[in-house]
Amino acid sequence: MSKGPFRAALVAILALALFFGWRAWHDWQRGYDPETVVAASLQGLQEQNILVPFTARYVAVVTSTQSRLGLSAKKTLIMPGTVRYELDLGKLKQSDLDWDAAANALTVTLPPLRLAGPEIDIDAISEYRDGEILLTLTDAEQTLDAANRKRAQEELIKQAKGTTPMRLAQGAARTAIEQSFAMPLKAAGIDAKVTARFAGAPAG
Repeated sequence: MSKGPFRAALVAILALALFFGWRAWHDWQRGYDPETVVAASLQGLQEQNILVPFTARYVAVVTSTQSRLGLSAKKTLIMPGTVRYELDLGKLKQSDLDWDAAANALTVTLPPLRLAGPEIDIDAISEYRDGEILLTLTDAEQTLDAANRKRAQEELIKQAKGTTPMRLAQGAARTAIEQSFAMPLKAAGIDAKVTARFAGAPAG
């Protein structure tokens, strides 16, 4: 048997092996492309739909008064409630991600936080009343109760929107999102800096 055709066949096989090896390496490299990893991370977050990075408990103390027939009545309501700070991940889009290949850095622009609640702790509510005659003879108590409940819920939301709790909630949201992108990148062997920000706020 001539060695010429055998060697030619061997060279051809080796060439094919090298070609397929190169294709496999190329596909592997593409699988770890930063933008591919980032896109997969975005899809995973979108599937979660809602992220609750922060919750806080507040207490509203409100007082309502009423005067009728020369008499007066007053009721004070102490109402605790919990507010959730939610991030709608479904609103996070590809256009909100800015990958800087030169700096190996990703900036994520987040949708605004939204408040859910308050969830009232019924068992912890306290009430104080004054003006028994008017409360007993008229519907003043129902009127005062309705006014207090409305004002108390408004007060809980007002507290939840305060500078300090909003700063804490936004900080928790940024940290959660940064980790959600940074961890897959690190697992893929990509050392990248991830910064999450809210629209209108400076990066970092």
